[in-house]
Amino acid sequence: MDLPTVDLPALPRLLAAPAPGWVETTDVIVVGSGVAGLTAALHLREAGLHVTVVTKVNIDEGSTRWAQGGIAAVLDPADTPAAHAYDTEVAGVGLCDPAAVRVLVEEGPTRLRELMRIGAEFDRNPDGSLMLTREGGHRADRIVHAGGDATGAEVQRALHAAVRRDPWIRLVEHALVLDLLRAPGDGPDGLGRACGITLHVLGEGSEDGVGAILGRAVVLATGGMGQIFAATTNPAVSTGDGVALALRAGAAVTDLEFVQFHPTALIVPAGEPGAGLAQQPLVSEALRGEGAHLVDGDGKRFMVGQHEMAELAPRDVVAKGIHRVLLATGADHVWLDARHLGGDFLARRFPTIVASCLAIGVNPAADLIPVAPAAHYASGGVRTDLRGHTSIPGLYACGEVACTGVHGANRLASNSLLEGLVFSRRIAEDIAAGLPEQAKPAEVGAWVGGQGWLVPAGATHTLQRAMTRGAGVLRSAPTLAGTAATLTELGQARGVPRTADWEATNLLTVASTLVAAAYARRETRGCHWREDFPTADERWRGHLVAGIGIEGLLTERWEEQQ
Repeated sequence: MDLPTVDLPALPRLLAAPAPGWVETTDVIVVGSGVAGLTAALHLREAGLHVTVVTKVNIDEGSTRWAQGGIAAVLDPADTPAAHAYDTEVAGVGLCDPAAVRVLVEEGPTRLRELMRIGAEFDRNPDGSLMLTREGGHRADRIVHAGGDATGAEVQRALHAAVRRDPWIRLVEHALVLDLLRAPGDGPDGLGRACGITLHVLGEGSEDGVGAILGRAVVLATGGMGQIFAATTNPAVSTGDGVALALRAGAAVTDLEFVQFHPTALIVPAGEPGAGLAQQPLVSEALRGEGAHLVDGDGKRFMVGQHEMAELAPRDVVAKGIHRVLLATGADHVWLDARHLGGDFLARRFPTIVASCLAIGVNPAADLIPVAPAAHYASGGVRTDLRGHTSIPGLYACGEVACTGVHGANRLASNSLLEGLVFSRRIAEDIAAGLPEQAKPAEVGAWVGGQGWLVPAGATHTLQRAMTRGAGVLRSAPTLAGTAATLTELGQARGVPRTADWEATNLLTVASTLVAAAYARRETRGCHWREDFPTADERWRGHLVAGIGIEGLLTERWEEQQ
């Protein structure tokens, strides 16, 4: 297939950075400390391997702790893995990998029970059975939750405690991963398997500054890339570092155009605490699962008649429904009506949401909740197989940074934490089955430092505004071309080696790759909505696989859906 292309900036194959001033060696390096990274680390330790976990800020400051809704798994005897698979594939609009979905739904219940054995405590009914609920796109009650709407925080707590108990898991906090180290090999660039990373560690002592960690395998679990948009539910650390690192290293990335916008982020009015922050508070669709309704400014339930499941339709359908209202009315938000659920129930079932609302002067028991879509989850990422292998030997990926094929064009609600649990275990098993000896990094690139380049931190806000305006929920050839022109202009400036500039360069890398894919895909499918191509087209039932060439130019190839 001849792919439509748009001019985009050349991208760095390396980040400019000083040569490493210190070196450590371990068996396996895990980059990221959310559900995928910590679960992988714990299973690797069960296999007797030494593990170093590198995390960008503190161990608890990634995306996992913000997950409100829960974890989807078949635990009700009346439910089946086949039914869970069906709902997942319907949400994925023809682009899910059936084999990956089968792995997810069949292994998921066991992985969830392992998490409970580690110490995670989920909400239960008076008889002691797990309390199950339903979210958008699910046709059965199969969502377990904790603390009402604080599931992610409980999962993070349990995994964090387990990691802290193991003295052979080395934790490096306040560390930004920079580039992948590769051994000499027979690849097109003369490089072979992954054998370490370079990173920058903030803080006191000898670890301050750029260093290197050598390992026999590297696991990317760096989370998402929501910060390429001006409004996102992702934390500030979600700057696409893992996807950008993989692209620079030569790995294949796929389905990046499919970014899920959560339909109901809490809109913080101007002048209130929290207005203008990079991370928007989330109003979980579990609230709609319990009976809350979306209404417009006239109090009309606008999702009724648009989809058989109304407010519980898949997220892309609900986000599009809200955007149609916003376009028609000129408003910047719609309303969520939960008043009929009662104050006592809301406070007990959704304490986090209630607290966020009260902080901006909204009482969900008496007031309508102002909501609008915000960037939430990347269905695409670094391409992997069913064992987490990327296209670079020795480099694995799991969690939101990865594209396992589970989510297709649109992630089904509460499948994300489950995916992290399932595929991190598979990665650990694969690594434990046979690790090679530690390889010496090739004496090129990031190992010697100073050969890359950066864009300045000042590019970030302009990039985010351009992405939201032209490559957000609504896209077309003109808006995407305008965004590409902005990115190209931003790519001309040069920054200096520091955290903000490294992050800005990662954002430019990921944003450019997304825009290229969104421009090429001339259809509307799942999370990807083209106003100029408003329907799904069977000719586009496949995947755009991206990379960065030797000269720093983006490459794309087309693969038919199998």
